[in-house]
Amino acid sequence: MKIADIIHETYTALSANKVRSGLTILGIVIGIGSVVAMISIGQGASGSIQESIQSIGSNLVMVMPGFQRGQGAGPSTGRGSATTLTQDDADAIKKEITLANAVAPEISRRYQITAKGNNTNTQVTGTVADYPEVRNIQMNAGSFISEQNVRSLSKVAVLGPVTRDDLFGKGADPIGQTIRINRVDFKVIGITESKGGSGFGNQDDVVFVPLSTAQRFLAGDAYVTTISVQAKDANSMTTIQEQITELVLRRHNISDPQLADFQVLNQQDIVQTASQITNTMTILLASIAGISLVVGGIGIMNMMLTTVTERTREIGLRKAIGAKKGDISLQFLIEAVMLTFIGGFFGIILGWLLSQTVTQFAGIATEISLSSIALAFGVSASIGIIFGYYPANRAASLNPIEALRYE
Repeated sequence: MKIADIIHETYTALSANKVRSGLTILGIVIGIGSVVAMISIGQGASGSIQESIQSIGSNLVMVMPGFQRGQGAGPSTGRGSATTLTQDDADAIKKEITLANAVAPEISRRYQITAKGNNTNTQVTGTVADYPEVRNIQMNAGSFISEQNVRSLSKVAVLGPVTRDDLFGKGADPIGQTIRINRVDFKVIGITESKGGSGFGNQDDVVFVPLSTAQRFLAGDAYVTTISVQAKDANSMTTIQEQITELVLRRHNISDPQLADFQVLNQQDIVQTASQITNTMTILLASIAGISLVVGGIGIMNMMLTTVTERTREIGLRKAIGAKKGDISLQFLIEAVMLTFIGGFFGIILGWLLSQTVTQFAGIATEISLSSIALAFGVSASIGIIFGYYPANRAASLNPIEALRYE
């Protein structure tokens, strides 16, 4: 049988019952559309997270409090909540680690902040003058904290643009104004450039104050929550990570690295961990959406079995005049694949529309890649072949004499 004849027969068979064919195709459209949309949301989220991580600094290595363990001790203190790092640790890193380009210790906690009758609850970061270099902070107006501010325990503050808008109004100029943090007055000396973000991880919703001031008047202790280190280049990040680990272990008199009361992470570790999480979530979402594809495939099988039953006499007649078993099987298999291809095409369009809707109304970044489109078409073809094989094989196996007698 010629290809042109097969295509013509396929079109005739599918158009003979448009409603049934349309509903069958709709099941595939919904399935493919859901999968494409879920993958695009997952890939977009992964890209956004990586971009946010890269924006916190370049060639960044972070030293954070870890688990406080002891031989035969009780429960450990959770990562990030321990108080094991000090300003002296940061000074030692700055002095002894030659691959460190800049070092910025910080102490970060959330406080209620008031100004001119307005208030907000946001993160207050006490840090030093090197912080903008380490964390890629640019100033929009005024100046950042200086070493003199740190040495003299100055009560000055630098606001992120979101915090500025919350306290003084959108686009206001608060430099020289006073804000109150934990019942302590601070004079605003600068506004940072917007870096984007949302929720509790918003890098624009923050207040910077001198580290010494935060320790003395806000936290009431001499510990730091993070020591950020900028490596000279990306190739030296692993080496500097090892050197910092050895140095802090020695300073904390810890001989066994397994008992370390701190953790050293580089930016690549964070990106890799975030990518693994988002990839897992993408697979999970796509798998859930893929259930509808299985349902659509069952719908195709049901339709093709019904079609075989309805066309039993036609099959018997074709066999009687010389049609081979392979011709009959190929005819019904192509009909099934055609249904899934049509459904896959419109499913990709639906998935694209869904992803654009999510971006427009939910503000979640989405990304449709060629790989997801290729996957959608591949899945469509596979479903057509897998769920169309049994009906096609059943049609080809009909006895022509029994088929001609079928009423």
